[in-house]
Amino acid sequence: MPAAGSAEGEEGGGGDAAVPLSPAEQAGPGAPKLCGYLQKLSGKGPLRNFRSRWFVFDPRRCYLYYFKGPQEALPLGHLDIAASCFSYHQPEATAATGDEAAAFEVHSPGGTVTVLKAATRQDMTYWLQELQQKRWEYCNNLDVAKRDSRTSPTPSDFSKGLVAKDNIDLNILNPNVSAEKARNVLAVETAPTELVGEQAACQPAPIQQSAINFSLKQWGTEIKNSMSSLRSGKGNSENRKSVFYTSEEWEMLDPTQKDLEESMALEERRKHASEGNKGVTSSAFPFDFGRIPYKARRPLKEMIGSSKNRNSSDTSPVEWNSGNGNKLASEMQLKFQSQQEELERLKKDLSSQKELVRLLQQTVRSSQYDKYFASRLCDGVPKDKLELLHQKDDQILGLNNQLEKLNLEKDSLQQEVKNLKCKVGELNEQLGMLMETIQAKDEVIMKLSHQLSESEDNPSSQSGTANSSMSSSFNKELQELDRLKDNLQGYKTQNKFLNKEILELSALRRNAETRERDLNAKCASLEAKLCQIESKYLILLQEMKNPVCSEEQSPARDVITRLLEDALKVDSSEQPEQAFFKPFLVSEHDIYGFQTVPEDDEEEKLVAKVRALDLKSISLAENQEISTGVKWENYFASTMNREMICCPELKTLIRSGIPHEHRSKMWKWCINLHIKKCKDSTDPGYFQTLLQNALEKQNPASKQIELDLLRTLPNNKHYSSPTSEGIQKLRNVLLAFSWRNPDIGYCQGLNRLVAIALLYLEQEDAFWCLVTIVEVFMPRDYYTKTLLGSQVDQRVFKDLMSEKLPRLHAHFEQYKLDYSLITFNWFLVVFVDSVVSDILFKIWDSFLYEGSKVIFRFALALFKYKEEEILKLQDSMSIFKYLRYFTRTILDARKLINIAFGDLNPFPLRQIRNRRTYHLEKVRLELTELEAIREDFLRERETSLDKRDLISDDEEDS
Repeated sequence: MPAAGSAEGEEGGGGDAAVPLSPAEQAGPGAPKLCGYLQKLSGKGPLRNFRSRWFVFDPRRCYLYYFKGPQEALPLGHLDIAASCFSYHQPEATAATGDEAAAFEVHSPGGTVTVLKAATRQDMTYWLQELQQKRWEYCNNLDVAKRDSRTSPTPSDFSKGLVAKDNIDLNILNPNVSAEKARNVLAVETAPTELVGEQAACQPAPIQQSAINFSLKQWGTEIKNSMSSLRSGKGNSENRKSVFYTSEEWEMLDPTQKDLEESMALEERRKHASEGNKGVTSSAFPFDFGRIPYKARRPLKEMIGSSKNRNSSDTSPVEWNSGNGNKLASEMQLKFQSQQEELERLKKDLSSQKELVRLLQQTVRSSQYDKYFASRLCDGVPKDKLELLHQKDDQILGLNNQLEKLNLEKDSLQQEVKNLKCKVGELNEQLGMLMETIQAKDEVIMKLSHQLSESEDNPSSQSGTANSSMSSSFNKELQELDRLKDNLQGYKTQNKFLNKEILELSALRRNAETRERDLNAKCASLEAKLCQIESKYLILLQEMKNPVCSEEQSPARDVITRLLEDALKVDSSEQPEQAFFKPFLVSEHDIYGFQTVPEDDEEEKLVAKVRALDLKSISLAENQEISTGVKWENYFASTMNREMICCPELKTLIRSGIPHEHRSKMWKWCINLHIKKCKDSTDPGYFQTLLQNALEKQNPASKQIELDLLRTLPNNKHYSSPTSEGIQKLRNVLLAFSWRNPDIGYCQGLNRLVAIALLYLEQEDAFWCLVTIVEVFMPRDYYTKTLLGSQVDQRVFKDLMSEKLPRLHAHFEQYKLDYSLITFNWFLVVFVDSVVSDILFKIWDSFLYEGSKVIFRFALALFKYKEEEILKLQDSMSIFKYLRYFTRTILDARKLINIAFGDLNPFPLRQIRNRRTYHLEKVRLELTELEAIREDFLRERETSLDKRDLISDDEEDS
């Protein structure tokens, strides 16, 4: 089995690739979610105790995360279920410790044992069988070779899009039929209670018997979590902390009531001592506002309940002595006492606040005196009089302080007298209760003596007593027999569960050994292939070192020919015998469906193969640094109990690139983020209605859409032929949009935008993605016939080039090169077919979250990436030729992202909007002038006989 981290105190994520979902998880959002309340044994030494926690199972990584409560965002830690085994003990084994039989153990690698306890035995059985099932599904469907090598992400966590259906790289082992049959025989079926499942989040956490009634720490944490959910991403630094790193779990047990009272008494003594020693310094405040954490914010209702529990033992003898059992009167008396205690506390708080106000007023008066003396000194008052006034003031302050000290001593003495009186009253009450107890015991003794004398007078009753003793012993034997039967049934169930656990662990171990043998065989095959290639290259190098200067064919030519043939081979899905052993790193199509190597040009084939190998090398190097994957896994773990929101941490994550397995979910979320209001205002089935109208009634855009379908992405297998699945979806989305927006209808470029969206989204989501791009992100008239918005953006981009890349801009101006001929298509289709696919989808990740500003960033970053190479070119033809293909040579996505979002800062959107407005007016004026020139030309042609025969191509077609 694959190694896993420690069960406790780890971050809630890791760098492993995503894994296939279980059938229950693949069923969709309606599948039941394994979550609920469990008690976890935490702490060390005398603080070791069970704490109620909210547990949620994550099927992506087979982790069981635990939180303080259902509303928590940060997990305390996780348990790796894929690498764990389970066990539990019988009631007799746990009777010595006083625990119930609902506790079970999770044994993780490294010898870590986590003890969990369910509310009932039924819940424990349900949790064990579900965790066993999840582990079995995960480990059987896990491609360990992919996970351990991390060569490329596996498209396995999808529910939408065309890429979701590509699963050719996933090798699922055939299930062990005998093991499955034995598992079904040994399965213990049970149903969950209300403390398991999503509905359990609406219920309070179960309270263990050893817990105290009130926990201010937990109460404050719940308030803070509820407030942070309302102000996510804003506010103080605590709310803005990153949620992508989970630290070790530090669980503090709640103090007992006795500890609370002792800490409060200690704080009172400290307060009186600080007030008595404050001296004559009037600016030092004797109040410590953070010293009484348990008393200051305690609700009145809970104080009444706790005082009722605390005084129940003291009042019970009084109630017993009353004789009439008046329970209502005792409850009223308890409420009255609690109200009096609350009144005393409020009086103390009021007096402390008054003292604070008095000290503040005294400080203000002293500052006014100092100001008055300073002003009088400036007016020329004799110095001796001022000194006399200062002395008088000091004496007044000293007398006031002494008076305050005496008053405080008086108050303390009065309080002490009051406490002594209270103690005397309590002692008198205890004395009365003891007297009553003695009296009651005397009465019982008298009653027993009377019964004894009666029994001695009636010897016939002895036989009845013997019969009663025999019947009681018989009942005890029956109870013991029932207990033994229950234990027998429990041991049978435990034996059945442990047999199933042993069977599963043995089967998983055998599968792991089989995968290990296959991996060793694959490694040996790759090493043999590498040795063959190295030998051929050594022969080639030797021949090149000593060339043969003759017309006859050199042996090196055969070696070169064979090397070229081997290099141009690609993996094909039509070779089932080599489904597991894949000695070549480059497949025929990448994970997005794009061709990695063209079919026609031999020279371009070799260049494409080199590019694909470089991309594979970069992806392998990036996957070794798993920090990004850890952050994404921790982010999704933190959103298991809450909705995703916009925040700086999420923005940083999206800029670094969304993982392949999460892109479908995140793209849909980003689109809904921008189009939610517009989408909610439409009727249900809006997309289907538009599509039905488009299919029933043809519009002018339909013909052009049909012509461009096969020209959209011919190098992608999802759009390469008329029967491809993507073609029909592309047609539906474009037709529906043409009916929604008749002013645009269809513009060349929209087809490529939709084609990229359909790789990760379904038809309706891709439709709303196109609406978001055209109607939200891009300026008006961006895709109309005039392409007015596109022309404006090219002028804005030139301004940014002169500001951000002045050397390159001057170089283009020197050779009078119009690079907008290259960049125009970048902006129109958001870099589709301009950059390699890995970089393209990372650009789209940021584009769908931030908007059109991202296009300017990456367009500038592309030029900056190759700035030095472009500056070396010294003629316009070579520069233009280089600009046509240079973006395909950029492979390092991380470096390009760092340039776009780091080196080009600051990059305010306000500046782009202002420049768009400025250039829009200029372009409109130019178009107005051109239209005026055209009208003058037409008018002159009509009046001049020589120019009547001049007809343009457009007029001739019309």
